[in-house]
Amino acid sequence: MASNTKQVTHDFPPYFKVYKDGTIERYLNTVYVPPGLDTATGVQSKDVVVSPETGVKARIFIPKIDGPPQKLPLLVHYHGGAFSIASAFDTNGTNYLNSLVSRGNIIAVSIDYRLAPEHPLPIAYDDSWAALQWVATHSNGSGPEPWLNKYADLGRVFLEGESAGANIAHHVAVRAGSTGLAGLKITGVLAVHPFFGVKQHDALYKYVCPSSDLDDDPNLNPEVDPNLKKMACKRVLVCVAENDELRDRGGAYYGTLAKSEWGGRVELYETRDGDHCFHMFSDPNTEKVKHLVKKMVDFIYQ
Repeated sequence: MASNTKQVTHDFPPYFKVYKDGTIERYLNTVYVPPGLDTATGVQSKDVVVSPETGVKARIFIPKIDGPPQKLPLLVHYHGGAFSIASAFDTNGTNYLNSLVSRGNIIAVSIDYRLAPEHPLPIAYDDSWAALQWVATHSNGSGPEPWLNKYADLGRVFLEGESAGANIAHHVAVRAGSTGLAGLKITGVLAVHPFFGVKQHDALYKYVCPSSDLDDDPNLNPEVDPNLKKMACKRVLVCVAENDELRDRGGAYYGTLAKSEWGGRVELYETRDGDHCFHMFSDPNTEKVKHLVKKMVDFIYQ
């Protein structure tokens, strides 16, 4: 008979399980990859500390630059994983951003926010917001990170994420508009296969965010958010995938923005026969991934 301390009290496959003694075990081990030069794309990356107080870090990506330095659009990326798994430093995210940065000729900053359930929401939201505030300190070219000072155009900032990361990108954009953020301009949001709550995941979200009211939670249901009209951008690209269980919820998010008082322009793009976050787990040279990345790059350079 198993010891009481090894009894599972909460189980949320494929993310994590919780034992009676408080131990948390994740189903998938994150495979970390060091920063550096990606020889296939010429993209360089490095890791930086965003907040010594919280330990939040980020990975910065710059494309191969020929000729004199130039200011490039800045993409702030929030990774997915149900707020509880994955990392800005893992293999999937690094491969994806190497490809996107190379093909788009952009700068990217991927935020390694703290994970639930050890750090329950809203901590991931707060970390992600603090990271954007850190980015904004580079507006006069004298911020703590030389790559951002030299290469990032803070007048062309895009917030992007997949799944839970798309949810975070939306939250940060609304927060920037409702509270104000000097030093940068959020031009657009790219919400890829966004998570905004579905009934089969209510128990998981309630566990990682005990304070949530679920349907009445503006982070899960933007339609009830009185600050939605203040979202700090004029363009949003919502990407959905045909075979994704979150497809309809992503479509509903598109509809909410389209009929809201926000007043910006929202576009919906669907990948036929695509699965949830396929671009994170597939070879970046497959046609599906290349088409999605091209759509994103075209959106950035509109």
